[in-house]
Amino acid sequence: MVEKKEFEKSQTIKNLARTFAGECMEGARYQMIAQKANQEGYSYIETLLKTIAKNEMAHAKEVYHHITANTSSGFVNVDIEAGYPFPCGELVDNLKHSLEYEKGESQDIYPAFADIAEQEGYPEIAHTFRLIATVENCHHLLIKQIHDKLKKNKLYVSKTAQKWKCNECGFEHTDKKAWTECPLCHKGQGYVQIPIETGE
Repeated sequence: MVEKKEFEKSQTIKNLARTFAGECMEGARYQMIAQKANQEGYSYIETLLKTIAKNEMAHAKEVYHHITANTSSGFVNVDIEAGYPFPCGELVDNLKHSLEYEKGESQDIYPAFADIAEQEGYPEIAHTFRLIATVENCHHLLIKQIHDKLKKNKLYVSKTAQKWKCNECGFEHTDKKAWTECPLCHKGQGYVQIPIETGE
């Protein structure tokens, strides 16, 4: 059982508040990067980024619940100080910054927050931080693959035959290259699902 008065003085509540603010910011930032993907003609990347934005907001909801469930009055104001980046530039630049943020969160920030929560006697919160870290690592690996393929102009080509699928109508075709226009619905190449490897 969490001692609520102690919780309100803990480093863990500050880390939860920082996480809430950061995840909300990331959710909004990914929505904006998704708009940039759309403007540059990458509809499927837009879809992926909107899913990541939704993931970030789900993380914010979980940490918000930990804060409100463990405070004595159901309301607490937590003062935090943190930097929040505002990257600009082309889609490829935004993806580069994003993969670096995701890597830092998954490998450094959230594991450290989990250790502190554990030390302060909040194992359930520590577990949440560790689970969020695993998702941020998946985000890092996904964004890195997209960034690297986009930077090398290899989004729609492969050394071996791949199954390419239209994200609009579902048309599929196996080849080393994706079509420039879907033969069924005539959507542009940006609607083609990009093959993503599940491992590192």
